Amino acid sequence: MLNEDIATIGLAGSYRDVLCDGAGRITWDSGWRKNQILIDCRRLLAGFMLGQPSTGGIRGLWVGTGDPAWDAGVPPPPQPTDTDLVARLHQLKLGDPGLKLDYLDPDTGKLSVAPTQRLQIAATLGPDVATGTLREFGLAGQLDNREVVINLVRHVAIVKDPVSTLTRTIHLVF
Repeated sequence: MLNEDIATIGLAGSYRDVLCDGAGRITWDSGWRKNQILIDCRRLLAGFMLGQPSTGGIRGLWVGTGDPAWDAGVPPPPQPTDTDLVARLHQLKLGDPGLKLDYLDPDTGKLSVAPTQRLQIAATLGPDVATGTLREFGLAGQLDNREVVINLVRHVAIVKDPVSTLTRTIHLVF
């Protein structure tokens, strides 16, 4: 009974982008928006439940330039069956200082040391990191000993110059 329409029932995600100039002033804020949980996220969760040793959690955040043709209108929404970004530019890997994963308390929305069904992924792309016009991003997880995209967003073009900082916050609810 799996199909694209019900493949991600029960999983939800949202994100917020904040761009600051070299002096730390906010120049753009996307506000909170929905993101697309991909089928490979469900496959990854199934691998965890089976205890598959070749399955790992979030391994990084991929940032991409997407397709410049999207600038003429609204970027096409990602589909649950998508498996990659259109054009990767940069990757923050688990353990990099710019990538932080935490549990969120479902009642307060604050960080929690105890496991919960909510995660916050905070990615900071500082000066000289992933510069250019950004149009997409995805979270990467490990499935069958390879990295796969488990969450994907295509968004309006964000021009990130060499002195700006983009802070991307992602919430996932399981």
